[in-house]
Amino acid sequence: MQKFNPAFSGSDIKKYFLKKNLKKDLPSSIVVFLVALPLCLGIALASGAPLFAGLITGIIGGIVVASCSGSQLSVSGPAAGLTVIVLGAITSLGAYPTFLLAVVLAGVFQLILGLVKAGTIGNYFPSSVIEGMLAAIGLILILKQLPHALGVDTDFSGDEGFFQQDHENTFSAITAAIGHFSLAAVVISLLSIAILIIWPKFPKLTVVPAPLLVVALGILGTFLFSGTDHPLRADQMVKIPVISGFSGFLGLFTLPDFSQLANKNVYIVALTIAVVASLETLLSIEAVDKIDPIKRVSPTNRELIAQGIGNITSGMVGGLPMTSVIVRSSANVNAGGRTKMSAIFHGIWLLLSLLFIPQVINMIPLSCLAAILLVTGYKLTRIALFKHMYHKGWDQFVPFVVTVLAVLFTDLLKGVAVGMMVSIFYLLRTNMRNPFFYRITNDGDRKNIRIKLAEEVSFLNKAAIQVVLTNIPRETNVIIDGSNARYIDPDVLETIFNYKHNAYTKGIIVTLEHIQKHYTVPKLTNKFVEDFNK
Repeated sequence: MQKFNPAFSGSDIKKYFLKKNLKKDLPSSIVVFLVALPLCLGIALASGAPLFAGLITGIIGGIVVASCSGSQLSVSGPAAGLTVIVLGAITSLGAYPTFLLAVVLAGVFQLILGLVKAGTIGNYFPSSVIEGMLAAIGLILILKQLPHALGVDTDFSGDEGFFQQDHENTFSAITAAIGHFSLAAVVISLLSIAILIIWPKFPKLTVVPAPLLVVALGILGTFLFSGTDHPLRADQMVKIPVISGFSGFLGLFTLPDFSQLANKNVYIVALTIAVVASLETLLSIEAVDKIDPIKRVSPTNRELIAQGIGNITSGMVGGLPMTSVIVRSSANVNAGGRTKMSAIFHGIWLLLSLLFIPQVINMIPLSCLAAILLVTGYKLTRIALFKHMYHKGWDQFVPFVVTVLAVLFTDLLKGVAVGMMVSIFYLLRTNMRNPFFYRITNDGDRKNIRIKLAEEVSFLNKAAIQVVLTNIPRETNVIIDGSNARYIDPDVLETIFNYKHNAYTKGIIVTLEHIQKHYTVPKLTNKFVEDFNK
């Protein structure tokens, strides 16, 4: 069983409040807050849940999950990849409180997955696939946010699927937006992009974060255009619930219906949410570690435990299921976040904005927030990344490009699955081509062939070895050397021993060196831990 360490141990807590870290984390938290706000609302709307549910999920993802997580830059909240599942679950279960019970149980399942160390699955995602996922997310951000930057907000903020709920797709939505753009939104988004690009080039000015300036510009633009022929409409603005006092805030919470514990459909929904949310989290964690400037490695099992705690908490108070979300996390990295305090502060800002300044938040145009995501998307899918992957060779570049296209034209999980299959194909092809090394020498009229087996010889290598042995000419001395091999599959061993037994019919003399009759798979990780602890 995995030992769960507290998020803030006495020796570690000081680093989170160091001035050098807070100087990075506080401005970054504002950027993440501004990015997360419309996404929380949009995903709640698309899921058929109350808007408050999206916000409370973002708050819990920021404060609770980040506090428990071992990742320093990951940001959790409601995920676009779960909208279809959530929408269908709320409908099929018949009542929102029943669905909340499924969310709580999904969290319990995630706790179990973390404790049995299922998070190690994340270590098997190939680098080319993760890089492809990041580039695809960047392209999706650019393509999906263009309509919002043009003032056309028919699709919900945070949608990542190619086919949209408004019966458009990614490309047709852009075409439609170009024909129905809003002048005010276009002006605000263009000025916002200009500020986001130019402002960081003046270090003395960066005391004020560029995204905060963009939001101020957006609010000012809303007032300036309100007296013209091209004002911004209500649907082009952020819209969070306006709460009348603390009692009104408490009235927004919904408790799960525990009387449905015997309902088997609740468990089916819970298991589905747990599996999908866990996979998305592991993918996001791997991706965030890739773009972390300090290259820290996040403990994946602990992350599943943190997500489980977050989903239990969210379900208990009326929220949606959550995952670690790459869009918010990448915005955190690009804004200069240093520690988990950035994610925690972003959750606090969400809570305070909901309680105290909803009217101010509702004056922010979606077009200026779209500009922030457009710049984030560009940084994720820069041309230099494609050049870098190309120079790494076809076995890296092809899975990378396939992952980009598959994620772009389907969704995150399907796209990554396609990329994984292509990556596995290249892995198998390389593995089949390199099961051994050989050297040919002459000894009078006879040839000597020394075949030295690789460290790992699997059943996938059987065909290649069999072809080579079959084509060895008559009257040859063959030495099969297994001194390097830590493991040889039983099927390959059978092929070698059968060849030795029958080779005399061709006048071939076979000598086996350092080849055992049976091999077991070495448990290197456990052995290393045992040796280290001696």
